[in-house]
Amino acid sequence: MQSDIDPRSLIGRKAFDRNGHKIGTVDEVYLDDATGVPEWAAVRTGLFGRDAFVPLDPSTLDDEGLHVPYERSLIKGAPDFGVGRHLSPEQELQLYHHYDLDLPAPPAADRDFGRIAGQDD
Repeated sequence: MQSDIDPRSLIGRKAFDRNGHKIGTVDEVYLDDATGVPEWAAVRTGLFGRDAFVPLDPSTLDDEGLHVPYERSLIKGAPDFGVGRHLSPEQELQLYHHYDLDLPAPPAADRDFGRIAGQDD
């Protein structure tokens, strides 16, 4: 998804599955802690439904709403962690596995590159 989109503009937008069927309305948007980039959206499914978390990448946004490139059944079967709270690393991992997404690389500051031999060696 375009990273220049204001996450607040997604709230209240309709969300559609890969076949164009409405799956619900975006309730909340979750940002990546390290980058501040919108990463997940909580979509309220049905009138008395639950919130299904959907990945914003590779979803797309247009005038109609948010288009999530997954089947409705997969989206509705996504883990529901409730809204209004921070997603833990374990919960985020569950979502990556549910959607069969590649795990993001850790931030460069957390990587251990090891020691490179210098002149004194």
